[in-house]
Amino acid sequence: MNILLKTIKVVAVATAIIVSPVLKAGNGVNIEHLGVNNTIVRLTSEGKYLLLPVQESNDDAIINVIVDGELDRKIHVRLAKSKVDYTVPLDIERYKGHNVVLNIVTTQDRSSVRDAKEDACWNRFEVTDSFDTSNREKFRPAYHHTPLYGWMNDPNGMFYKDGIWHLYYQWNPFGSKWQNLAWGHSSSEDLVNWTHHPAAIEPNGLGMVFSGSSAIDSTGSAGFGKGAVVAMYTSADVSQIQSLASSIDGGETFTVYPGNPVLTLDSEARDPNMFWDKDKNRWVLVLAHALEHEMLIFTSPDMKEWTLESSFGKGLGAQDGVWECPDLFELSVDGLDKTKWVLLCNLNPGGPFGGSATQYFTGDFDGRKFTADTDAEGNVPTKWLDYGKDHYATVSFSDAPDGRRTVIGWMSNWQYAPEVPTTQFRSANTLPREIGLFTDSKGEIHASSTPSPEVDALRDKLVKSVGRTNIGKKGRTYELPELCEIDFEIDPLKGRSIDIVFSNAAGEEVTMIYDPAESTLSFDRRRSGITDFSQDFAAVTTAPTFNDGGRLALRIFIDRSSIEVFESHGRFAMTNLVFPNSPYNRLSINSDGGNARISDLKIYSIKSNR
Repeated sequence: MNILLKTIKVVAVATAIIVSPVLKAGNGVNIEHLGVNNTIVRLTSEGKYLLLPVQESNDDAIINVIVDGELDRKIHVRLAKSKVDYTVPLDIERYKGHNVVLNIVTTQDRSSVRDAKEDACWNRFEVTDSFDTSNREKFRPAYHHTPLYGWMNDPNGMFYKDGIWHLYYQWNPFGSKWQNLAWGHSSSEDLVNWTHHPAAIEPNGLGMVFSGSSAIDSTGSAGFGKGAVVAMYTSADVSQIQSLASSIDGGETFTVYPGNPVLTLDSEARDPNMFWDKDKNRWVLVLAHALEHEMLIFTSPDMKEWTLESSFGKGLGAQDGVWECPDLFELSVDGLDKTKWVLLCNLNPGGPFGGSATQYFTGDFDGRKFTADTDAEGNVPTKWLDYGKDHYATVSFSDAPDGRRTVIGWMSNWQYAPEVPTTQFRSANTLPREIGLFTDSKGEIHASSTPSPEVDALRDKLVKSVGRTNIGKKGRTYELPELCEIDFEIDPLKGRSIDIVFSNAAGEEVTMIYDPAESTLSFDRRRSGITDFSQDFAAVTTAPTFNDGGRLALRIFIDRSSIEVFESHGRFAMTNLVFPNSPYNRLSINSDGGNARISDLKIYSIKSNR
């Protein structure tokens, strides 16, 4: 009897040891530690957001959001272990009136539950009705589109309807690294001032929401109603499959098609881009066959049943990395009474200066097959839409007005996008651009890229205007406002090279060199400011000027962390990120080897949107 009683006492003591205490952390939550890698967070009050504490350098934790005992969603968050870098909001207003539990699984090693309890995150969970999105970053662009917070990569699903430009983008609202991809959404009446909206399409059981396109179904062929906005995107999990969603409120909210997926392959394919072929009364779809370095072309009467018509690209153009984010459209050739089709093909890696970039092909399309133009030797040339390191995933707005082909790109590079010196947000979009076609001196057709006309509205004041001015080795220097547009023309005359230098008092500088003999313009950012976050960032990029060494007219846009350079007629563009410790406040122009001339120099200050 005594032995039995002693045994019972031992069991009771052992049971007491493993009972998990309930800890209060912050406002509106209780926390229960179940083991070294598993914790339960219970919501004990209602609000709009649950703030999740993030540490950039930590590994992802898996947060299973359980609502009334059922799994509602699964997200990956770098929950803070040793310090909290910032917080991100989980929308919990949608769960009002329901029981919400977060079942959290972490991956980092711990020796005991006691160690797990010491993680910095547990004291910073908080239910709140507000989340501060005011800018706290010195490098957040002042006039380029960025997400309010979180990670952004490819623009996608863009369209124009009823006077509004809709921009969707790959978005992770739970950190500034790639993960949890949804379609973020912003809209604009003028392409320069953007209104942010809640996520338009979120991950579901088929996976994350990768890139795709949207189109207005004016005939109602897809069965969602005439005038519905239909999005086609890649659902990405173990495999990549193509899905549909539709909107009847102009793109504010989307309903996911219950019959998804609508297109599957036994190999990796993504980023569907579709448009209506009015001549054949059917939809055309271009799909990136990523690892095969080709684009697949399908047709469909209703967006749901697709027929493979042809493929394009094997062995052509830049073949490194993977092919992604296609776009196919028809344009008039400037000065000629004919049109050509343009196939955009983004790839990573394999860009001309390393990492990701946008190549393109010109040619003909008969509704089923795309045939690329060849050069004088009968080869299909490799052409680049932008000659910087930070221009990728470029696609166009569907249904743009007045026959315009307006595009926006992702202003970063996969070589270092997760490492740039920002945390509140990651990545911006390029300025909106208009794509056209021109012929060079050899008769080859190229794509032009000019700032959209709406960009002119960014100008604030004309702070400097200079007529014709000769420059020599000593050169000329002009003061710059922090945010500016600079327009001028260079006549090289006898100059062997013309140096264009942006600098600050700290000695940081960007040097652009126009070489008339080679007909090139280079961009050197090796001393531009902060560059040590990646060995691939400090670099020189070079663009052909297509002017046979003659006069060169430039439009240059400087924001807090980017410089975009355009030949004034769009014959080339060059986009590069920069991270100066203080803004560039001087422009110096000099000529080596003989005098040159600059004319019509205008420096405009630019209005800040934030």
